[in-house]
Amino acid sequence: MIADNLREVREKIAKAAASVGRDPSDVTLIAVSKTKPVSMLMEAYDFGERVFGENKVQEIMDKYGEMPADVNWHMIGHLQRNKVKYIVDKVKMIHSVDSLRLAETIEQEAAKHNVVVPVLLEVNVAEEETKFGLKPEEVLPLAEQISGFPHVSVRGLMTIAPYVDDPEENRPVFRQLKKLSVDIDSKKLDNIYMNVLSMGMTGDYEVAVQEGATMVRVGTGIFGERSYR
Repeated sequence: MIADNLREVREKIAKAAASVGRDPSDVTLIAVSKTKPVSMLMEAYDFGERVFGENKVQEIMDKYGEMPADVNWHMIGHLQRNKVKYIVDKVKMIHSVDSLRLAETIEQEAAKHNVVVPVLLEVNVAEEETKFGLKPEEVLPLAEQISGFPHVSVRGLMTIAPYVDDPEENRPVFRQLKKLSVDIDSKKLDNIYMNVLSMGMTGDYEVAVQEGATMVRVGTGIFGERSYR
């Protein structure tokens, strides 16, 4: 089942990319494996998946030692500052930086491990009260503050679009994030790169790809519905 789902998702990504003249290889599929057992992750691994996204630090910690060493872990959920120390040397990227205090904590913990942590700034484009993330107008000021941090490297932006029945409703959200990334890129800030756009989930990743996503986060579309223990 998982292999079939992965094949279908990859095909849809390729088709969406081709529809706007993009190279499908420019889009990284993140298999969102939250709440799923290692056995299911290994099914995806055996079918070639190497990039997994988790919402909770504890799940990364639990699965890190059980999965092969060539897995790239992405922290995609809200990150509490007191949990940063556990994953700062284990994750390929943190997608959810939404405050200076969190960035400062990542800088401090990364310095201890002598690593540079790639991060994305999380933007609440739709300004939903129930979601974390910066308001669009807060992103550039934060980027400017983080640009001097030697152990944190801003690589782009991330958003969680609203849950909608029609994915077309989220096209303006993705378009706005892309525009914001272009605007910030034009400032040519030191240590601030805008080559990653993490946007699009199971319900709307094809539209996100058409609007410039370089990473899509697909969980249900690969593993089925979440199972809460």
